[in-house]
Amino acid sequence: MHGLVASFKSTLDEALDASLLLHVIDAGDPGFERQLEVTDGVLEEIGAHVVPRLRIFNKIDHVGDAAAQAERAAALRAQYPDCIVMSARRPEDVVQLRQKIIEFFQQGLVEAELFLPWSAQQLRGGIYTSCQVLEERSDNEGAFFRVRGEPNVIKNLCEQFSQAR
Repeated sequence: MHGLVASFKSTLDEALDASLLLHVIDAGDPGFERQLEVTDGVLEEIGAHVVPRLRIFNKIDHVGDAAAQAERAAALRAQYPDCIVMSARRPEDVVQLRQKIIEFFQQGLVEAELFLPWSAQQLRGGIYTSCQVLEERSDNEGAFFRVRGEPNVIKNLCEQFSQAR
């Protein structure tokens, strides 16, 4: 294992900078638990065990018939409660994985309403580049934006816009 770690040290060091690790495991591999132990050990050795991780058991479609797949998926979810069990060949499973990743990155975001007077519309681009605009409406005074973003970004925009009034 140490030779493998040394060979891929620079690649593995990238894991330290990650916000989320996606650990993909072959759901049909009978030796997956040993592979999990090795991966966990390597991540521990390089200090990446503290990086959030999503375990993804892929290839569930290779585990017998539908009943066998359901049984295997239930067993995996019982043993690894926060895991995803899927087949990358099923579009609905890929959508589920994508949603889980989005949820992870949006968990610290907040929603707010921002008001931007017509006289300060040059600041409009800052809203779209730093936040997700959920809704936009306007009246005679200016534009209202319902946004989702990082708390400090929302706070900075509010301060900037209050000075523009």
